[in-house]
Amino acid sequence: MTAPVPPGLPTGPVAGPTELPVVDTVDVREGPEVAHELLSVLPLLGEWHGEGQAAGDGGDHRFGQWVRFAHDGRDFLTYESRTWRLSDDGRVVGPDQRESGFLRPRGEDEVELLVSSPAGLVEIYVGSARTTTSWELDTDVLARTPDHPDTSRAKRLYGIVEGALLYAIDRAAGDQPLTPTMSARLERIR
Repeated sequence: MTAPVPPGLPTGPVAGPTELPVVDTVDVREGPEVAHELLSVLPLLGEWHGEGQAAGDGGDHRFGQWVRFAHDGRDFLTYESRTWRLSDDGRVVGPDQRESGFLRPRGEDEVELLVSSPAGLVEIYVGSARTTTSWELDTDVLARTPDHPDTSRAKRLYGIVEGALLYAIDRAAGDQPLTPTMSARLERIR
């Protein structure tokens, strides 16, 4: 027996994998009107694709990445990131890190970023705009599952430079200093 479909949801075959009755969009020209509160992070809105470098237990490695910042008309951006490992010559080796969360502007310059990953790490960052196209965030709260490597704090820097999204993530374990973990250069694809 199947459950009844709530009113307003499509009942036939869905035309696309993301077709929902409430639309998320990465484009200010389509979908719901952009909330005024998002103006300070509006340069991030979009889909981004590129490559980066990550540090890991097995040494540094290259990765490819897709990032999406979208909105549904409310005062936050949804955040989704998928990475895949690349060989030294650029071949796709397999899946790597995934993250999802929300970017929440607070006032004109303050911002919060909530991020979770299937590796067992949940991070809440707080920070501020450094310029109109760059943001610096530090962890305020960090929780990890017992099997996630020790992580006590982290820092993220995001910036739009010559139309590309550049970012760096540093993490620390215990009372150790922050060390570079990931960085990438992503080009806007939408």
